[in-house]
Amino acid sequence: MKEFSVSGQKRATTGKKAAKELRKEGLVPCNLYGEKRGENGLPEAIAFAIPATQLRKMVYSPDVYVVNLTIDGEAHKAVMKELQFHPTTDALIHIDFYEVNEEKAITIGIPVKLTGHAQGVRDGGRLSQAVRQLNVTAPYKQIPEVLEIDVTNLALGKAIKVADLNFEGLEIATPSQVVVCSVKATRASRSAAAAETAE
Repeated sequence: MKEFSVSGQKRATTGKKAAKELRKEGLVPCNLYGEKRGENGLPEAIAFAIPATQLRKMVYSPDVYVVNLTIDGEAHKAVMKELQFHPTTDALIHIDFYEVNEEKAITIGIPVKLTGHAQGVRDGGRLSQAVRQLNVTAPYKQIPEVLEIDVTNLALGKAIKVADLNFEGLEIATPSQVVVCSVKATRASRSAAAAETAE
């Protein structure tokens, strides 16, 4: 996985009003959840804020990053788990980060890249990609930047499901019945098949 570095400062106050003031100053309110748990059994969070300008490249990108967070001089490694955007302006208004380490497995969505020229496409069909990301579980250092899926042998009318996939060192967390891609018949391929039948 790619790495990205940002720095922020702890928030003195929390709540909607305080968050609104931070956004006016060009800051994005964030929480960092770690393994430490409070009396209620829920993960404790560090409330902090990051300048929005630091986040653009990381947020508006198809890549998935391990984030080197520096909060008031303290270093943390984390992944982005939840992002909130304004419903009308699409401006980033909040991020939840989850702390990671080299031993503990995390579950995260990784982009899918189809490789090869499908047999079904050579036969006149059209390749359709149904999902752009798959959720995988592994320690973050074992997680690749992309999941490459070879479609060379994918025939006309056939599909690749999650159940058909296997990546070394990774557990796929997306349900096994989910279709990743398929080759669909086109008008031209149906016409060609009908002509062959007629002959």
